[in-house]
Amino acid sequence: MTEMIFDFLTKIGFLHPVHPALTHIPMGMVMGAVIFRFGSFLPRLKVLATTGYHCLILGLLGMPPTIFAGYLDWQHRYDGEWETLIVVKMVLAALLSIVMVALAVIDKPEEARLDKKTGLYALMILLAVGLGYSGGELIFG
Repeated sequence: MTEMIFDFLTKIGFLHPVHPALTHIPMGMVMGAVIFRFGSFLPRLKVLATTGYHCLILGLLGMPPTIFAGYLDWQHRYDGEWETLIVVKMVLAALLSIVMVALAVIDKPEEARLDKKTGLYALMILLAVGLGYSGGELIFG
Protein backbone atom coordinates (compact mmCIF):
# COMPACT_ATOMS: atom_id res chain seq x y z
CA MET A 1 0.00 0.00 0.00
CA THR A 2 2.81 2.43 0.88
CA GLU A 3 4.45 2.15 -2.52
CA MET A 4 1.10 2.55 -4.25
CA ILE A 5 0.55 5.85 -2.42
CA PHE A 6 4.04 7.13 -3.21
CA ASP A 7 3.78 5.99 -6.83
CA PHE A 8 0.60 8.04 -7.17
CA LEU A 9 2.21 11.07 -5.53
CA THR A 10 5.21 10.77 -7.87
CA LYS A 11 2.89 10.68 -10.89
CA ILE A 12 1.29 13.95 -9.87
CA GLY A 13 4.68 15.54 -9.22
CA PHE A 14 4.83 15.39 -5.43
CA LEU A 15 8.29 14.00 -4.65
CA HIS A 16 8.65 15.09 -1.04
CA PRO A 17 7.92 13.24 2.20
CA VAL A 18 4.27 13.52 3.20
CA HIS A 19 4.68 13.78 6.97
CA PRO A 20 6.32 17.24 7.23
CA ALA A 21 3.45 18.85 5.33
CA LEU A 22 0.95 17.62 7.92
CA THR A 23 2.90 18.35 11.11
CA HIS A 24 1.95 22.02 11.10
CA ILE A 25 -1.63 21.35 12.17
CA PRO A 26 -1.02 19.45 15.43
CA MET A 27 2.22 21.24 16.30
CA GLY A 28 0.81 24.69 15.62
CA MET A 29 -2.34 23.92 17.56
CA VAL A 30 -0.33 22.60 20.52
CA MET A 31 1.64 25.86 20.58
CA GLY A 32 -1.58 27.87 20.26
CA ALA A 33 -3.24 25.86 23.03
CA VAL A 34 -0.37 26.56 25.41
CA ILE A 35 -0.08 30.26 24.52
CA PHE A 36 -3.82 30.82 24.89
CA ARG A 37 -3.98 28.82 28.13
CA PHE A 38 -1.24 30.89 29.73
CA GLY A 39 -2.62 34.06 28.18
CA SER A 40 -5.91 33.37 29.94
CA PHE A 41 -4.24 34.17 33.26
CA LEU A 42 -3.77 37.79 32.26
CA PRO A 43 -6.39 40.18 33.64
CA ARG A 44 -9.66 40.19 31.69
CA LEU A 45 -8.48 37.51 29.21
CA LYS A 46 -9.98 34.43 30.89
CA VAL A 47 -11.87 33.62 27.66
CA LEU A 48 -8.55 32.65 26.03
CA ALA A 49 -8.62 29.37 27.98
CA THR A 50 -11.55 28.27 25.82
CA THR A 51 -9.64 29.26 22.68
CA GLY A 52 -6.70 27.18 23.94
CA TYR A 53 -9.00 24.23 24.51
CA HIS A 54 -10.35 24.56 20.97
CA CYS A 55 -6.75 24.57 19.68
CA LEU A 56 -6.15 21.40 21.69
CA ILE A 57 -9.13 19.68 20.06
CA LEU A 58 -8.13 20.74 16.54
CA GLY A 59 -4.56 19.60 17.18
CA LEU A 60 -5.85 16.28 18.44
CA LEU A 61 -7.91 15.83 15.27
CA GLY A 62 -4.76 16.48 13.23
CA MET A 63 -2.70 13.85 15.04
CA PRO A 64 -3.96 10.65 13.34
CA PRO A 65 -3.26 11.75 9.74
CA THR A 66 0.11 13.18 10.80
CA ILE A 67 1.11 9.98 12.58
CA PHE A 68 -0.10 7.90 9.63
CA ALA A 69 1.91 10.03 7.20
CA GLY A 70 4.95 9.61 9.44
CA TYR A 71 4.47 5.86 9.31
CA LEU A 72 4.20 5.95 5.51
CA ASP A 73 7.36 8.06 5.17
CA TRP A 74 9.20 5.78 7.59
CA GLN A 75 8.25 2.73 5.51
CA HIS A 76 9.06 4.44 2.21
CA ARG A 77 12.24 6.34 3.06
CA TYR A 78 13.75 4.15 5.78
CA ASP A 79 12.31 0.72 4.86
CA GLY A 80 10.82 0.50 8.34
CA GLU A 81 14.27 0.39 9.94
CA TRP A 82 14.18 0.92 13.70
CA GLU A 83 16.54 3.87 14.06
CA THR A 84 16.89 5.51 17.46
CA LEU A 85 15.35 8.81 16.35
CA ILE A 86 12.37 6.98 14.84
CA VAL A 87 11.76 5.24 18.16
CA VAL A 88 12.13 8.57 20.00
CA LYS A 89 9.56 10.17 17.66
CA MET A 90 7.13 7.27 18.16
CA VAL A 91 7.40 7.47 21.95
CA LEU A 92 7.02 11.26 21.98
CA ALA A 93 4.05 11.11 19.57
CA ALA A 94 2.36 8.50 21.77
CA LEU A 95 2.97 10.56 24.93
CA LEU A 96 1.73 13.75 23.26
CA SER A 97 -1.39 11.96 22.05
CA ILE A 98 -2.08 10.60 25.55
CA VAL A 99 -1.64 14.03 27.17
CA MET A 100 -3.87 15.65 24.56
CA VAL A 101 -6.63 13.05 24.96
CA ALA A 102 -6.41 13.34 28.74
CA LEU A 103 -6.74 17.13 28.57
CA ALA A 104 -9.60 16.89 26.08
CA VAL A 105 -11.47 14.75 28.61
CA ILE A 106 -10.58 16.39 31.94
CA ASP A 107 -10.06 20.07 31.15
CA LYS A 108 -12.75 22.60 31.93
CA PRO A 109 -11.44 25.77 30.27
CA GLU A 110 -14.05 27.96 31.95
CA GLU A 111 -12.38 27.01 35.26
CA ALA A 112 -8.77 27.49 34.11
CA ARG A 113 -6.21 28.10 36.81
CA LEU A 114 -2.56 27.31 37.48
CA ASP A 115 -2.93 23.66 38.40
CA LYS A 116 -1.97 20.19 37.15
CA LYS A 117 -4.04 20.62 33.99
CA THR A 118 -2.09 23.74 33.12
CA GLY A 119 1.07 21.74 33.84
CA LEU A 120 -0.10 19.23 31.24
CA TYR A 121 -0.45 22.08 28.74
CA ALA A 122 3.17 23.00 29.46
CA LEU A 123 4.18 19.35 29.07
CA MET A 124 2.54 19.33 25.61
CA ILE A 125 4.87 22.05 24.38
CA LEU A 126 7.91 20.16 25.67
CA LEU A 127 6.77 17.01 23.87
CA ALA A 128 6.10 18.98 20.68
CA VAL A 129 9.57 20.56 20.83
CA GLY A 130 11.09 17.12 21.32
CA LEU A 131 9.19 15.81 18.31
CA GLY A 132 10.29 18.71 16.15
CA TYR A 133 13.90 18.47 17.27
CA SER A 134 14.14 14.72 16.72
CA GLY A 135 12.47 15.08 13.31
CA GLY A 136 14.94 17.79 12.32
CA GLU A 137 17.85 15.64 13.48
CA LEU A 138 16.48 12.71 11.50
CA ILE A 139 16.22 14.68 8.28
CA PHE A 140 19.03 17.21 8.55
CA GLY A 141 21.41 15.40 10.94
